[in-house]
Amino acid sequence: MFKSIGTTLITGFFTLLPVVLTIYLLYWMAVSSEQIMGDALRYLLPKVAYFPGMGTIAGLVIVFFVGLLMKAVLVRQLFALGENLLYHLPIIKTVYRAIRDLFDFFSPKKESFGRVVIVKIANLEIIGFVTQEDPQRLPEAFRDRDCVLVYLPMSYMIGGYTLLVPSSDIRPCKMSMDEAMRFALTAGITGKDTGSAKPSVENA
Repeated sequence: MFKSIGTTLITGFFTLLPVVLTIYLLYWMAVSSEQIMGDALRYLLPKVAYFPGMGTIAGLVIVFFVGLLMKAVLVRQLFALGENLLYHLPIIKTVYRAIRDLFDFFSPKKESFGRVVIVKIANLEIIGFVTQEDPQRLPEAFRDRDCVLVYLPMSYMIGGYTLLVPSSDIRPCKMSMDEAMRFALTAGITGKDTGSAKPSVENA
């Protein structure tokens, strides 16, 4: 009886935890934006013109505006120049690069990774993501081989390995980028969405 109650409690806990953490993260972002932007707006605007929530709205507008600016080639080049300066500053470069890599890892931009593939290593098959197929963009020592760069993510952690794999040792995997990443990072515990095509490998 107690075992059944404990199992039910654990199931409920792990069901609610992702929802609660997601809501809390959104709440924290909204409150932080309201505090930072709200103070600035109260300083710039008359008291009668300010209303609660204006700071959050202003934060969303600024984020959207920055996103629009980043579509311009000149702005992207200036931003890259600024990042390059940060990469040469002691301590700051280490912290910034780690944070930047973390956000790039979860970036919704599909160009971050190429296609989803299954890599054959000995008698094993592993889900991976092609990151580079152009031989001219590979190190010079690798250009004379029929190989591609494949990223293999680790389960339950932010990290992985980038391997130079012969083209003959990879084959397509019928999974979307988001689905394959979620499947790999959770060691397959999440399974695969029933509405999608069945993956090419069952025990990856």
